[in-house]
Amino acid sequence: MTDDLSDLQVEVPKAPRRAFRQIDPGARAMVIAVCVMLMIVSALLPWVQSASGWQVLFGLAPKGTPIGLVPVLFAFCAMLFGVLVSGAALVTRLWALSFAAAAGCGFSLVTSLLAVWSQQSTSSHEPGPGPGIGIILGLLTLIVLTFQWVKLTFARD
Repeated sequence: MTDDLSDLQVEVPKAPRRAFRQIDPGARAMVIAVCVMLMIVSALLPWVQSASGWQVLFGLAPKGTPIGLVPVLFAFCAMLFGVLVSGAALVTRLWALSFAAAAGCGFSLVTSLLAVWSQQSTSSHEPGPGPGIGIILGLLTLIVLTFQWVKLTFARD
């Protein structure tokens, strides 16, 4: 009995600090989880001509497909922050990871806009090949993910 009370005396002072480090996503958890799944689906769809997002990420695009640095950077950031960090933040519910997800998704959103722009323009006056459906889905998903993480991160008491 006294051992239980001594454990309680140790745990009670730690409770506010533990609560301060954690987030409660509530209903946003489902929206974020769906967005993480959509980011994975977007990696399976075409991004640059016939090359899918995972091919762009790992440099396995078909021969003759011109892939610049910006779509590769977007693929890396989208998978890192949109899938890995977001998933880890949902599982652990740590505020620091949710902050990293918010900042990383915001940066990934900028790289996604640049990736779409890079697919629409060329060095000549001819239009570019255009962005694939996967890169557009990734862009739209990152918009939702960024706003969800920012609201969740900065809504803490």
